[in-house]
Amino acid sequence: MTQRADTARDDGPDDADRCPCGSGDVLGGCCGPLLHGTAAPTAERLMRSRYTAFALGAVDHLRATWHPSTRPATLEIDADLRWRRLAILERERGGPFDRDGVVEFVAQWEQAGERGRLHERSRFVREDRRWFYVDGDVR
Repeated sequence: MTQRADTARDDGPDDADRCPCGSGDVLGGCCGPLLHGTAAPTAERLMRSRYTAFALGAVDHLRATWHPSTRPATLEIDADLRWRRLAILERERGGPFDRDGVVEFVAQWEQAGERGRLHERSRFVREDRRWFYVDGDVR
């Protein structure tokens, strides 16, 4: 079962729940503000917020933070896929004053009793003080 790009899950956590990105902070003090339009200060923070968006089904955030040059025309999230954990492996540049950055991560998922992982080196660019996901190399 897939979910249309203009919808999000209704059963998500509230701001007092732990953030799905694994920072250890609560959603309202971590990725929550970014999901509501606050600009990410670094490429890693954007990566974490995008993972959280996948975990919560926040398609609007994913589309808004995807660079227009590589953004897909439509985006569907599989509602049965559960993202379980994010581990950041490496960061290159991506700071508040950089123009680009790379974040390598492993995201673990579960679906219908099966488990897997996504290992990717994601590229980001900063334009007009906002970070955007460009693309990634799956490892």
